[in-house]
Amino acid sequence: MTSLSTTVQAAAVGHPAYSQTFPCKPSTAEVGRKLVQDVLGIWHLDDLADPATLIISELIANAVRHTPCHSVRLIIGRPSATRLRVGVVDRAPSRLPVLGPLDEDDESGRGLLLIDGIADRWGYDLHGPDGRPWCKEVWAELFMKGDE
Repeated sequence: MTSLSTTVQAAAVGHPAYSQTFPCKPSTAEVGRKLVQDVLGIWHLDDLADPATLIISELIANAVRHTPCHSVRLIIGRPSATRLRVGVVDRAPSRLPVLGPLDEDDESGRGLLLIDGIADRWGYDLHGPDGRPWCKEVWAELFMKGDE
């Protein structure tokens, strides 16, 4: 597993972003939360750390549970001055996230419902040629306070 001992640095130009590849296993959620906290600290967005770490945990859990992938790429970015985006890329583009109904006694399957309730918006993007994507990114965005 890649260590977080290397310094996380924000991009000096353009829209800042950080990404790193990790094994697709449950323990990656802890590493992902730490990565999000470190990056948001550098960007002085500590007020978004709690919702962003919860979202990245759920996205990682979904990738671990619903894809056969060996690794995932975690992405934390600022697509604009007023938005934070966290995402997880996996190589299972045919396994798309679905926000579906749950029974009251279901013991799992609430991850996307949680993300839907916390994030200002969420979705997925397929990457690769039309008709033959090689991966997908499931992402969620949080808007900066006062910019909704």
